[in-house]
Amino acid sequence: MIRTEVIIVGGGPAGATCAWALRRHGVACVVLERELFPRVKLCAGWITPDVFRDLMLDPSDYPLGLTRLKGLRLSVGGLKLRLPFRGMAIRRVEFDDFLLRRADVPVHTHHVRDIVRRDGGYIIDGRFFGRYLVGAGGTHCPVARTFFEDAKPRPRESLIVTQEEEFLYQVSDDARVCPRARVCHLWFFEDGLPGYAWYVPKVGGYVNVGVGGKAVKLKARGDRIQRHWDRLVLHLEALNLVRDHTYAPKGHAYYLRGPMRQIQVGRAFLVGDAAGLATANMGEGIAPAIRSGLLVADAIVSGRDVSFADIRRWSQLPLIGRLLAAVRRQPRALVLS
Repeated sequence: MIRTEVIIVGGGPAGATCAWALRRHGVACVVLERELFPRVKLCAGWITPDVFRDLMLDPSDYPLGLTRLKGLRLSVGGLKLRLPFRGMAIRRVEFDDFLLRRADVPVHTHHVRDIVRRDGGYIIDGRFFGRYLVGAGGTHCPVARTFFEDAKPRPRESLIVTQEEEFLYQVSDDARVCPRARVCHLWFFEDGLPGYAWYVPKVGGYVNVGVGGKAVKLKARGDRIQRHWDRLVLHLEALNLVRDHTYAPKGHAYYLRGPMRQIQVGRAFLVGDAAGLATANMGEGIAPAIRSGLLVADAIVSGRDVSFADIRRWSQLPLIGRLLAAVRRQPRALVLS
């Protein structure tokens, strides 16, 4: 049996950051990750300056693809805006692998099935023992399922369902050559969608497109996220953003930030999407995941209870204030509240 101080289940940004912080404090840990990295992870990949500050990393020192967006085209309840934008985005297939390698801790490719609390710690599948346990396995994290579902279940009203794809599409980085270069598009609340759709160009000629909405509201209307995906595909072609591409989207689900679920039971903790930390307005999950990993590592090192009170509930991406103001001026469009 492999014995360690902390077992982290999940090697995404939350788990990898927690491992990195623990190693810096001299605390032994292992990461259990069901997939072999690098692995494809669909995500628009928004990165805020907070992310790099928390990682003690300058954006210019990030060695992989970092998109520096040059503009934003926004549609909200019929209101259309063209605005300057200085945002950043990464490709998760690269970013997650970078963080896990940077953590520099033992990583075991292992699908967690059974977790028991025994002998002053936690035993996973009879193979791993740790005094502390961190659940960083996303929406369906086995740590959350084993120890936290009865404590305080996540509100079903916060569940977001998506359809998304990231693919190579030969988008030039030069706006003089290609007018859509490094311009992000967001469409909110179109055709009754309780959420938004997006188009995010990335370095290396990749684009990420997708649509997400609240599952409860879609079901109440007899609607499906697939219908909104089909509409987005037609819209992208009409705008000459993507043409003649054979799509192969994948779906996934996550929870927006709502009433905070319990995040600590004994010496077991939840971080990232397992804790339901994606921002309530934009579903931005990377920054809260990284911050939560740092906070749990600090709690383990210090012996104090953990608190996520300082993790922002609302996205701080530029122009969000204008977006919310626009929605308030058109109450019929306010379908996410």
